[in-house]
Amino acid sequence: MTSELTQAMIVNGAVLVAVLHSDLGSHRKIGPVRILRPLILAGGIIPLFIVRPMTHGTGLAIELAAAVAGLLGGLLALGLVKVYRSPRTGRPVSRAAGGYALLWLVVIGARAAFSFGSVHWFPKQLADWCVAHQVQGAAITDGLIFMAVAMLLTRTIGLAFQASRLPSAAPASRRGVMVGARG
Repeated sequence: MTSELTQAMIVNGAVLVAVLHSDLGSHRKIGPVRILRPLILAGGIIPLFIVRPMTHGTGLAIELAAAVAGLLGGLLALGLVKVYRSPRTGRPVSRAAGGYALLWLVVIGARAAFSFGSVHWFPKQLADWCVAHQVQGAAITDGLIFMAVAMLLTRTIGLAFQASRLPSAAPASRRGVMVGARG
């Protein structure tokens, strides 16, 4: 069995690689594979790493707050992506640049730093806080995973939604006729 720290780092790394690999650059095709890959990743993360989510108390509140933070982070990330129709193919594509990458690096870096710090820098303080607030440590780990998954899903579902809302592209043959008529 892997440690909670190792689990958190695996989730952080998987999310970061998946997102930056699929999103950075221009003319990144938005198709079934791009939408399904993160959904499958999220579907694999939850049962693999979340054994018993909290169902009441402060632990549940932490997990829900982390999921909401992930939702908000995903919306922020989505605001840094431009979704448009490719002038070459007429299909939905996206463009994301440095600000987008920086957001993901900061969020995932902060999560990773907290996970590392909870084991190496401030374990006693965190344990004292957990006892004082009647929180199991697993709720914090689960919350960080829920945050990562919520951010990933919000970004993915948002891309699919924006792509589906794009105005229809003119058929390629018609574009060619219109260009030829002008020339």
